[in-house]
Amino acid sequence: MVVNESAENYLETILILSKKRPVVRSVDIAEELNFKKPSVSVAMKNLREKGHITVDKSGFITLTSSGREIAEIIYERHQLLSAWLMQLGVPEETAVEDACRIEHVISRESFQAIKAHVGNAVS
Repeated sequence: MVVNESAENYLETILILSKKRPVVRSVDIAEELNFKKPSVSVAMKNLREKGHITVDKSGFITLTSSGREIAEIIYERHQLLSAWLMQLGVPEETAVEDACRIEHVISRESFQAIKAHVGNAVS
């Protein structure tokens, strides 16, 4: 399942918002990411066409199984890499920003190796 960084960010944001609120709408995503609503609408259309989300008549967005799988992979990477960098002494803001960039480009193999090496120590 290959998706671009932007799509991964949107899917991760939908996952995070769905943990905080009962429903997720485009306006919620726009507010969370500080993006304009038309940009989010275009992205949601693309994600819907690729089968990663569904949007009901009320505009409520739900991750499909493929969308959830991608979002959870990215979210796990973000959480572990952020925590690891902070544990190494990187200031939180920098660690979160760096983790956000790294989470999209790191290979599955490299992430698994990092996870195996530091996973328990970062809990």
